[in-house]
Amino acid sequence: MDHKFDFAAHMGQPETAERIVYVRPVSVSDLPEEVRAQVGDLGTIYAVHSEDGERLALVRDRKLAFVLARQNDLAPVNVH
Repeated sequence: MDHKFDFAAHMGQPETAERIVYVRPVSVSDLPEEVRAQVGDLGTIYAVHSEDGERLALVRDRKLAFVLARQNDLAPVNVH
C-alpha cells in the first residue's frame, strides 16, 4: 500500500472522534460473483464496517481486518 486511505473523511467523522468499526465474518458464497472470483478458495473472509453499517473493506482474515483498522486509527470491534 502506498498511501493511507482517509477512513475518517469517508465515514463523515471528525479526526478527534473515537471511530469504531465493526469486523465480521462474511461467507464468500454471499458475495457478488466478481468478488468471489478474486477471493480464490477461501470460504470466509472478513468485512470492516462503519458504525452505520457501510462496508469499508473486505480482507482475507480477522487479524488483517484488525490491523487495517488500527493502522487507520480506528477502534475495531468483533461482531458475529
